Amino acid sequence: MSDRLAARVMGKGGRTIILLHGFGGSHSTWTDIQPTLARDATVIAYDLPGHGRSLDYPGAGPATLAAKAVAADLTARGIERFHLVGHSMGGAIATLIAMRSPERVASLTLLAPGGFGPQINGELLKRYANAAHASELGSIMDEMSAPGFSTPPKYVLGLAAVRGVSGQRVKLDAFHGIIQQDGKQGEIPRDAVAAFSMPVSMVWGTLDPVLPFSQTENLPGNVRLTKIDGAGHMLTVEARSAVLAAIRASVGAV
Repeated sequence: MSDRLAARVMGKGGRTIILLHGFGGSHSTWTDIQPTLARDATVIAYDLPGHGRSLDYPGAGPATLAAKAVAADLTARGIERFHLVGHSMGGAIATLIAMRSPERVASLTLLAPGGFGPQINGELLKRYANAAHASELGSIMDEMSAPGFSTPPKYVLGLAAVRGVSGQRVKLDAFHGIIQQDGKQGEIPRDAVAAFSMPVSMVWGTLDPVLPFSQTENLPGNVRLTKIDGAGHMLTVEARSAVLAAIRASVGAV
């Protein structure tokens, strides 16, 4: 068991961008995003606690632990200030990091983040956590996307390889019960987000079947919302250009 987080590091430069994947994902979530950002920045894509190469991270499960783990790992790397990007569960974790250490976060970009409303499609996430084969996983990933969207095979196969590691599906099934209880998720106080002084950007698909777009209602005035008409939950694949544009706008605003 290791108390160090695994991560894929690309690029170099004065700015550091941190990428946090969603539930059941890994650093491979950012396969077509990280290299582009790394042209002019250092970009770190983590395997969050209990996922991928960080499968055996001690105490993995709660988002609060993941937030502390990422912050501690960045300190160990000598990185004190950084731009945060998080998708789904990773968005909730990124927000918690910003709440705990706002002085360290240069900007915050949230992609269909967890924690902004009680509704969550727990049944769909449970099937996603327990998918054992690439064909089953691909079908569920399509279901998490906009109607009619077909997930490119490379994403399905990459995630299937991670799921094939002994203990991964068992771990995800246990996480599922932490993320949601009786079809509801924990909520991040909106007044905490309103207090952020760093640029905050949010991207959300109007047809998200996991975390409904209605959770963008009554956002604090300091949150810049990008609405992706017709997109589902898998924004890093479905709306890569919009995601890259949002990240660059946040990073460039500092």
